[in-house]
Amino acid sequence: MSTSDSGVQEHRSHPQSAGRRENRAGLAFVTPTFLVVLVVVILPILWTVLLAFQHSKLVDIQENGLFGNWTLDNFEQVFGSPGFWSGLGTTLTYTIGATAGSVLLGLVAALALRKPFRGRGLLRSAMLLPYVAPVVAVSFVWQVALSPQYGVVNDWGRKLFGWHDPIAFLSTRSYEVGLLGVHFHIPLALLTVIAFETWRYFPFAFLFMLARLQAVPGNLEEAATVDGATPTQRFRHILLPQLMPVIALLSVLRFIMTFNKFDDIYLLTGGGSGTDVVAVRVYNFLTARFDVGAAAAQALVLAVVLMALLGIYFTFFGKKVQEESA
Repeated sequence: MSTSDSGVQEHRSHPQSAGRRENRAGLAFVTPTFLVVLVVVILPILWTVLLAFQHSKLVDIQENGLFGNWTLDNFEQVFGSPGFWSGLGTTLTYTIGATAGSVLLGLVAALALRKPFRGRGLLRSAMLLPYVAPVVAVSFVWQVALSPQYGVVNDWGRKLFGWHDPIAFLSTRSYEVGLLGVHFHIPLALLTVIAFETWRYFPFAFLFMLARLQAVPGNLEEAATVDGATPTQRFRHILLPQLMPVIALLSVLRFIMTFNKFDDIYLLTGGGSGTDVVAVRVYNFLTARFDVGAAAAQALVLAVVLMALLGIYFTFFGKKVQEESA
């Protein structure tokens, strides 16, 4: 073999060895993440699916295996249980109301605090308190403030609005309200937990939208102001198109988080008084009945419903949001 042939062969072997080294380095970086996702996400999901199709009580859960007695009885029990469909409707109402409320309140706060003024930094920091505070602490504060016996909200209501009787905000399923001579009933406990969810998680939306607003070039608004645009027109034609991608992302994230929310409602009402969302029902199936199979089946149904709703959203609204933000 000549010297030139050996040089060409050596030259050809270098890219292959470099590519192999890059592949090995990539695998070394990806492997820890894959193992974490496998242990924390994939295996629990597979175990949940396995339990959902088996007769499984808490006392005999260790005896269940991959080749156990497969059955659809758990799903028949879930769909046939009293209150499942009403609980699903309550979950959707709670999720949509809390998602819309937190995003809108975050938008208002971001618009109000984007211009510099004295004390803006302190006020911005205070906005984060509901989100960073422990849920046990803030739910206890709300329970005390809304208490019909010693709550400050009822005390203010009697002094400022002339309430004759204290209102049990967290334990009243339906409350009659009169407005302009028309009387109607509102789901008071459900609206209260929606208000709590809105208050607790609006800082999450506030941070995202404030960061996007600060990235909007100031000369755009200045030019619109010189042209005589009103504040409403500047918001509609300049700021809102810039915020639409962020609002769409926040809506999806908050919808997913709120749809699976359990701790807030359970700490405030325990799932009673018309706040029996599906996540609380899964917990009750597991703890009150010790029925792991039915709880897993209900959790699986909850996941399927969520995926279907997200699929509808991305199918009908995803392209529209991208067009408006383009």
